[in-house]
Amino acid sequence: MTTDHTEESGKEKKSLNFIEAIIEEDIQNRKNDARVHTRFPPEPNGYLHIGHAKSICLNFGLAEEYNGKCNLRFDDTNPEKEDTEYVDSIMEDVRWLGFQWHGQHLYASDYFDQLFEWALLMIRQGKAYVDDQAQDVISQQRGTPTRPGIESPFRNRSVEENLDLFMRMKAGEFPNGSRVLRAKIDMASPNMHMRDPVMYRILHAEHHRTGNKWKIYPMYDYAHGQSDYLEGITHSLCTLEFEVHRPLYDWFLDQVTESAYRPRQIEFARLNLSYTVMSKRKLLELVKKGYVNGWDDPRMPTIAGMRRRGYTPASLRAFADRIGVAKRDNTIDVGLLEFMVREDLNKITPRVMAVLDPVKLIITNYPDGQTEDIELINNPEDADSGSRMVPFGKELFIERDDFMVDPPKKFFRLGPGRQVRLKGAYVIQCENFELDEQGQVSTIYCTYDPETKSGSGSSQPKVKGTLHWVDASKAIDAEVRLYDRLFSDEDPAGHKEQDFLEFLNPDSLKVLQNCKLEPMLATAKAGEKFQFQRIGYFCVDPDSKTDKPVFNRTVSLKDNWAKMNQQ
Repeated sequence: MTTDHTEESGKEKKSLNFIEAIIEEDIQNRKNDARVHTRFPPEPNGYLHIGHAKSICLNFGLAEEYNGKCNLRFDDTNPEKEDTEYVDSIMEDVRWLGFQWHGQHLYASDYFDQLFEWALLMIRQGKAYVDDQAQDVISQQRGTPTRPGIESPFRNRSVEENLDLFMRMKAGEFPNGSRVLRAKIDMASPNMHMRDPVMYRILHAEHHRTGNKWKIYPMYDYAHGQSDYLEGITHSLCTLEFEVHRPLYDWFLDQVTESAYRPRQIEFARLNLSYTVMSKRKLLELVKKGYVNGWDDPRMPTIAGMRRRGYTPASLRAFADRIGVAKRDNTIDVGLLEFMVREDLNKITPRVMAVLDPVKLIITNYPDGQTEDIELINNPEDADSGSRMVPFGKELFIERDDFMVDPPKKFFRLGPGRQVRLKGAYVIQCENFELDEQGQVSTIYCTYDPETKSGSGSSQPKVKGTLHWVDASKAIDAEVRLYDRLFSDEDPAGHKEQDFLEFLNPDSLKVLQNCKLEPMLATAKAGEKFQFQRIGYFCVDPDSKTDKPVFNRTVSLKDNWAKMNQQ
């Protein structure tokens, strides 16, 4: 759903998505004093993934668009699964994407005292009670969408007894799972979430911020809306699975609101990406069982993994803008994300030469001991990128796939008697080759024409192939990690009869040793990005060392998504 909007100047503005339309209507009606205050509320129980990146861009982007504020609030209500490592990684991810939250970062635990006081108030008002039943019994009593639930035998306890038990729960007198505090709403409600939901559970666990102060912890549905209210949030954006929670969100707010101000929950479609799993539980399983090398493995859909792989903040923001905001769930082709990454890297990365599967090439008529510098443009897409000098000599390395002993007619690379141009340098012709004991080509012998240096004249011979190369005497050795999609199935988590792990791609990582790179890459720093000419986009991995740099493939040059969408 979009709404056309025209500015006062008469210039047409982009169509609004349905959330922007709601916000503009709220501003026009002066709701909440026409403020726009959003929040990004992750749970610190794992690393953020590409779906969270969409939410970050939406919440912070709307705050910027309407000159508002956006909070970063950690929903830390489950100490058994939370860790400060996750808190730190989340803050790094938000900053890396180019956003800054309003004021200090916040926590749901900041409000534990107030949430507890409101719970006491609800008990006194007869709107909450302590239930001694086990969780599985409570779940059974909730009924089904077509059959009303059964009221707990403890539902009509006196206010005094409920207050006493709740205070003793807080004091830690009872074991985990022995009692809960439930809201007293309606066990016959057609909305299952309104059937006396649990507000607090007993949990003897140390919290990463409050230590052992609390023996009871609030449930998400109770803590979330109240935290929004305490922070002055105006538009609480969440994914579609929380749509059925909205009546409960509003009901809890009804118990505490004392002014005209009120936050509003708005749901949007979550990001589903092909060849990817987004479940934190599944991602944690991949990490814990060693199917990947940590949360920041470049094959993971985590923001940390994408950063390590070489994705850029600009490409992820452009991707989020491209897919937009919808009301219905759908699956986005991962090829679109890769296309957006290529689009950005094409504009900003220097072109360099790297040979991943090297074979020696000797120019027999090139003077012995002579070397020269070849000037190459760093990035033809960037007029200010400048140029660099690359050493060239008698012995070079080229890609093994660029030579065939018996090439077919449409093979426009090197073969016996064939000519090609060496990128930025000379035209060469293959005169001979040698094979090793395994029958593999070990050395290629060529001659060159010194009058064919690139840019040296107008009467250049016409050749159909241009190869990249590196000087054998000056090349550096490097490790190159070729990352591909982690799963071979388009919807690995969508098969009821099969575990998602069955669809792991066995070729998701190939490690190449002793690749040959031009010497300037020896000083490249972790995170720097390059286009390896004719191969793809790569970045320097944090594992890289001066004597053995390590490069990760970000994406290949081939772009099937763009080709399909141009047809």
